[in-house]
Amino acid sequence: MSYSGPHSDPFGPSDPFQPSDSFAPDRPRRSWLRRPLAVALAALVPGALLGWLAYEALGGSGGDGGADGAGAGAGVSSSAAPGTAPAGGDDQPGTLSAPPSEASAPLEGKVVVIDPGHNPANVRHTADIARQVDIGTNRKECDTTGTSTNSGYSEAEFTLDVAHRLRTLLQRQGATVKLTQDGDRAFGPCVDERARIGNAAHADAVVSIHADGSAAGNRGFHVILPATVHAGAADTRAVVGPSKDLGKLIKNDFARSTGTSPSNYIGDGTGLVTREDLGGLNLSTVPKVFIECGNMRDSKDAALLTSGAWRQKAAQGMSEGIVGFLRG
Repeated sequence: MSYSGPHSDPFGPSDPFQPSDSFAPDRPRRSWLRRPLAVALAALVPGALLGWLAYEALGGSGGDGGADGAGAGAGVSSSAAPGTAPAGGDDQPGTLSAPPSEASAPLEGKVVVIDPGHNPANVRHTADIARQVDIGTNRKECDTTGTSTNSGYSEAEFTLDVAHRLRTLLQRQGATVKLTQDGDRAFGPCVDERARIGNAAHADAVVSIHADGSAAGNRGFHVILPATVHAGAADTRAVVGPSKDLGKLIKNDFARSTGTSPSNYIGDGTGLVTREDLGGLNLSTVPKVFIECGNMRDSKDAALLTSGAWRQKAAQGMSEGIVGFLRG
């Protein structure tokens, strides 16, 4: 900021450094030193004033600051991030503290496994996926090709797309996310291996994504929960309760996010179904559910499932349910 006096000419009639006539009756007798002295003083006074103002703005003598400059006179670094308080400044008026880390990453330290049902390459390995595996209650095929819409959009393509969208949403929340397959395998994995992947990751939640292949006219989604199974390699007793909690939250948030209704052909309108014949659930030792997002063989449901915008809503609903479950 510049500073200027009331007149541009320092030696005008109101110049404070010019002697009045009462003290200098004979103007020609004025000392030859006075004009240079006045010039020097006129230059020094504003400079001194500006220096004092700058000194005060920087904190003056610093009060109780120590020799290392850490007192009040040290000031605040210009590199501080906007919206954050200076060091030790939470109690200073007008400052904002940085948000807590859990607010920006509520799922930090949580592990979520996403299980995209089937595999786009399964159709080329039908003999391999027909191999029987132990699911605790009995034996079933390693995997299947899945279903598709009448126009040929496969369930395996659908599940991978939604899985990618869901992974992005959960990673933004700070979660560690793993997929059981990412289209990077020749086929599968088999249903027993899918369960083992979640178990080995010590996942806090596992969601297996599917779409149904029922008759036309059958519409809506449903979430599949594990039954209480204790047979052979299967023991779901410890995870039935938390899996049910996870499933209920996903059901509610999925319905709200997508605007779709629970299945009209299974689950009695509840959107929840319990099964004991799925190896991916029977062999899981961590909370896990399946979700059938809709019926690919119904034209109205298929129109939703083939829409990228709707698939984003589907992923959003699943994500919100998972976040709600993991945050308790």
